[in-house]
Amino acid sequence: MRGIAIREQLTNEWEKRGVKEQKEYAILTAEISEATFGVKPSKHKKLKNLERENLRDHMTDLELIFSMLGEASTTEIAVERDVQGFVENQKAARTGGTIAGNARKELEEKSGRKVVSSSIFFNSAIDNDLDED
Repeated sequence: MRGIAIREQLTNEWEKRGVKEQKEYAILTAEISEATFGVKPSKHKKLKNLERENLRDHMTDLELIFSMLGEASTTEIAVERDVQGFVENQKAARTGGTIAGNARKELEEKSGRKVVSSSIFFNSAIDNDLDED
């Protein structure tokens, strides 16, 4: 639920700041995602063996948390710097995603595990149910 609210805040800010076309939203979202995870959303979906499904709906908890961090950071930067127009928002998206990407890299370094994985939320939930039997 919070992830949806954070995403909505971001898209509302983009709209207020001159982002109008659906293609621009997609480009900005991809900027955040690539800076956060080090892979383009299309590759991330392929890794999870998704075709038409929504990537966000199939992310692990950590992937979702880092997505939220990238989006919330982007929103904060856009507001505080009062960015306007697509180009400035693209820079803010890259910066916000980089903040999340740096946090992801630090966690990976300390934990020894990659955050981006082929695991999907539904498999994780099923695996947990099977473990309890």
